[in-house]
Amino acid sequence: MEKYLNTGVKQIIDQFPKVAEILDSYGIGCAPCNVGTCLLKDVVEIHNMPVEKERELLTKIAKVIYPGQNIEIPEIKRRQAYVEGEFKFSPPMQDLVDEHKIIKRWLALIPKIVKKLDLSLEADREIIKTGIELIKNYADKLHHAKEEEILFDYFDRNVEIVKSMYADHDKARGYVKNATEGLESRDLQKVSENLLAYKALLEEHIKKEDEILYPWMDRGLSTYQVGEMFSRFADADQKYFGVEEKYSKFVCELEKKEGSL
Repeated sequence: MEKYLNTGVKQIIDQFPKVAEILDSYGIGCAPCNVGTCLLKDVVEIHNMPVEKERELLTKIAKVIYPGQNIEIPEIKRRQAYVEGEFKFSPPMQDLVDEHKIIKRWLALIPKIVKKLDLSLEADREIIKTGIELIKNYADKLHHAKEEEILFDYFDRNVEIVKSMYADHDKARGYVKNATEGLESRDLQKVSENLLAYKALLEEHIKKEDEILYPWMDRGLSTYQVGEMFSRFADADQKYFGVEEKYSKFVCELEKKEGSL
């Protein structure tokens, strides 16, 4: 079983599809993940499970991998102890969660916009241009930079879930690059396909961060680290002062417009 604890969960699910159902029954939705390189042992720990529940889950998985055999589950060395009770984010982590709100509102608008998009119209081109700027200046240069340049400093960047976040960011940047090229050449299909792909990726990415990554990281931060991170986030926010207000207004105006159709 030690071998599979140190194997990427997506690889295990591909080999043993029933494992996805078991994980899902414990609230661990790894099957839809775009990357899936997180090791099985890390996935279990990151979801903040009590030790007895962890062993129960792993025992069920072992029975799928080794049917008819009595497999001993090795003790997993945890980076963090199980924390019982309702979780509340620290102020800097809550900032990251709140930043997701504007991004999610823009993502929700994308299908409506591309459905009736006409790149021969200056007004439509301007909407896409501003939407792409929102992604580049707010979602990436501010929000993702706070993660990559500040938050991840406090953790081992080689942990698979952190590496998967980087992979998502890189993939997202590729979609944005393609959408930008499509806008410049007035290629409707290229713009639409890449913005919709970005939407699908980011919605899943944000869900993983809000529900899994951020709580796991927040539980591992000391009081001093929380204070230091809050200060560093404030410096980053000052550097991009006014960006959030600008794109919040853009999204709000689009929501009103789309709601009136």
